[in-house]
Amino acid sequence: MPPPADIVKVAIEWPGANAQLIEMDQKRPLSSIIREVCDGWSLSGSEQFALRYADGPQLYITEQSRGDIKNGTILRLAISPARAARQLLERIQSHGIDARLEALKELAKLSADPTFAAEFINMEGIGTLARLVESGTHFGEMLAFTLTAFLELMDHGIVSWDLISLSFIKQIAGYVNQPMVDVSILQRSLAILESMVLNSHSLYHRVAQEITVGQLIGHLSNQEIQTYAIALINALFLKAPEDRRQVEYTNPLEQHLTEMASSLAQKHLRSIILNHIIRGNRPIKAEMAHQLYVLQVLTFNLLEERMMTKMDPNDQAQRDIIFELRRIAFDGDTDPTGTEKRKALYTKDYKMLGFTNHLNPAMDFTQTPPGMLALDNMLYLARVHQDTYIRIVLENSSREDKHECPFGRCAIELTRILCEILQVGELPNEGCNDYHPMFFTHDRAWEEFFCVCIQLLNKTWKEMRATAEDFNKVMQVVREQITRALAMKPSSIDQLKNKLRCLNYSEILRLRQSERMSQDDFQSPPIIELRERIQPEILELIKQQRLNRLCEGSCFRKLGNRRRQEKFWFCRLSLNHKVLHYGDLEESPQGEVPFELLSDKIPVSDIKSVLTGKDCPHMKEKSALKQNKEVLELAFSVLYDPDETLNFVAPNKYEYCIWTDGLCALLGREMGSDLTRSDLDTLISMEMKLRLLDLENITIPEAPPPVPKEPSSYNFTYNYS
Repeated sequence: MPPPADIVKVAIEWPGANAQLIEMDQKRPLSSIIREVCDGWSLSGSEQFALRYADGPQLYITEQSRGDIKNGTILRLAISPARAARQLLERIQSHGIDARLEALKELAKLSADPTFAAEFINMEGIGTLARLVESGTHFGEMLAFTLTAFLELMDHGIVSWDLISLSFIKQIAGYVNQPMVDVSILQRSLAILESMVLNSHSLYHRVAQEITVGQLIGHLSNQEIQTYAIALINALFLKAPEDRRQVEYTNPLEQHLTEMASSLAQKHLRSIILNHIIRGNRPIKAEMAHQLYVLQVLTFNLLEERMMTKMDPNDQAQRDIIFELRRIAFDGDTDPTGTEKRKALYTKDYKMLGFTNHLNPAMDFTQTPPGMLALDNMLYLARVHQDTYIRIVLENSSREDKHECPFGRCAIELTRILCEILQVGELPNEGCNDYHPMFFTHDRAWEEFFCVCIQLLNKTWKEMRATAEDFNKVMQVVREQITRALAMKPSSIDQLKNKLRCLNYSEILRLRQSERMSQDDFQSPPIIELRERIQPEILELIKQQRLNRLCEGSCFRKLGNRRRQEKFWFCRLSLNHKVLHYGDLEESPQGEVPFELLSDKIPVSDIKSVLTGKDCPHMKEKSALKQNKEVLELAFSVLYDPDETLNFVAPNKYEYCIWTDGLCALLGREMGSDLTRSDLDTLISMEMKLRLLDLENITIPEAPPPVPKEPSSYNFTYNYS
């Protein structure tokens, strides 16, 4: 007979004594259980003790968290959080250096525990740590442990960052500005400054006055701290007032980080990121990839103001830009005398330039997006790539077969499409790592990107032999060409050109037809019957592949509303498919994680269902994440007895499909992700082609075809994006 649901069997340790094996009744008060355990070892004053986990983060167990205890868990009897906080507070203020160092080391470890943190903060512990830092008497390991404890305590959100003193900020900024500081101190100092900026508007201004771009650029070449440095740059950029982001200064390396636009446009900053991070000798980890993505998004968001600015047809300075486009394209044409003749010539030229409104082309730029950004792109092309600009305009303006490509209209629509593809004006998504290396290879990457794409558009227009009626069809093809090329992650603008060169109109048609094969091919009744016979064995093959991937396991990031940290956890299915093992990790693993390192587990038999998207508890709890569409699409939860959940946010869409399909397969339910449908269609089509290859007339055998003896011989590789 199984034990009652409220009873969990655990082992409890105490130094120098044999472990106690007890059946913990979850209905009994925790204090009563602790008193009983203390009596077993003849320990008096049970109110001075508490239970902690023996493995992993070793968190204290409270009435609120005791429900997480599982059968077979090893616990440890320890002094209570209040007693531990009081003792550590006394020891860190002692005169003995060794005793103080040991106390700070233990404090740095315990500060991650929310129960201990609350007790320590109530005893004015944060103020004590701040005074130790402000005194400037701590160095090396002692200072590193002090900063670690301070950061962990503040991250619980119990105390407002606004209470931090200016002298503390100056001291922390001083560590960042000093040329020779221990790496561990630099990491923690940069992380503290990042948290200040993200959590307090007033502290943002103070930090921005203490730190300059040049000082942070110097840290980007150090692989141990470059992630922290670029995270601080992003935080300052993200919180910078709108009117300070667009200002340009003469010497950006000496200015403060409030002048973000010119800072991020600086060749030195970009080249450091390119050479020391993107092209460095270490693989880029998930957190760095995210920071590069954030920097890319924030940089492109500088375009939002121009993208949402309508052209004023009465603004002479703006009209002069259109005159400049005309002058460059038709240089050498002398303006005729007389207003009417000049007006007629201008109207003719504006028509040749491809504007929709020939009389007043300024009206073409009154729609937002793309607003004035389209005109900026056109002017850049005309000035920097003048030969290309003139060639595109003249070769189309001289045609009389209705196949001319309207440059002005195309450039405006292309700019709008590029803004959509690169999500200009949208905030970075938590957990997204989708950065493009090529945008870090050029000081004017956006403009160069446009110049490459407008040439692609002109080429595709000719390949399609399009007319004005085909405008929307051409733009759809061009969007697809650009999207497919970006998915290949070209490392430079030149590599992008090569990718696009291969993705000509004929290739797009071929790819479309190939992708439709699984949907449109083999629709005759005999083929449909054969497909239905093949489908079960292919589904079983896919199911086994999904379960094998779950056995290998995956790493997931812990997401929170406070400062981003590289904290991970790993989950994998046991080889007999009966238990889900999971546990916390210090860093992202390189390969499989042994079961022995995963301290927690869930029997598959206890799993009730798999929830996805907005139905997940962690999406309902976290309003910030709830608003994030991308995170919402990657979220799933395992609901298991008794009414508990294990919450996931997959690192990408591929892992999301693998895990949700695999969990459904475990529970004997239908695998319904887009990935499974795609794999099913692809593999069935491949198998049918093999079976029908040598047949002149398609016939269906009376008996089902034999099941392959080695399903694993189907080797298929995913390229899911």
